[in-house]
Amino acid sequence: MAGALFVVLGLATGLAAGWLALPALLYGRQEQPLPFNHLVHVEAASMSCEACHIFAVDGSFRGIPATAGCVDCHAEQQGATEAERILVEEYIATGREIPWLVYARQPDNVYFSHAPHVRRAGLECRRCHGDRGTSTGTPPYEVNRITGYSHALWGPRIQGGGPNEWDSMKMSDCVDCHAASGVQDHCLMCHK
Repeated sequence: MAGALFVVLGLATGLAAGWLALPALLYGRQEQPLPFNHLVHVEAASMSCEACHIFAVDGSFRGIPATAGCVDCHAEQQGATEAERILVEEYIATGREIPWLVYARQPDNVYFSHAPHVRRAGLECRRCHGDRGTSTGTPPYEVNRITGYSHALWGPRIQGGGPNEWDSMKMSDCVDCHAASGVQDHCLMCHK
């Protein structure tokens, strides 16, 4: 009987340790090329989300703004920070794009269009992205060492989800929102 108890306790301890250790082993942290302060751009420069995150003429969405959009205000250094120096010297002056790490990059077989969600359904950016406009820095970018995708797809816990709608970008989140809104969905709407 003592042997069985030892095995059960050992198994439970091993499972608990694995459950706690797996996220730390599975995800690596990477730094964005530059810190970015949304609050300064929204409040001090009176910019909206759409000023940088634009829809193209064909309705496609450019989630990551092109460096050319920064030139009007940042052709010359706007302060004495190292990040501003790097922005101006390494990206603006050379015309290079900033190699931002994309939190929302989906698997290759998934197609997501912002156009029907923002234009047709009238959803505000913060509904899915949280109040990013008040952020003063870039959140940590944690990448799954196996898949190469951002931890943001699954949310703050390994089993997914979180307390806010914007904590994860899993298929079940999309399905739940469509069901709650009475919007149809089928596989080929998102999977190509």
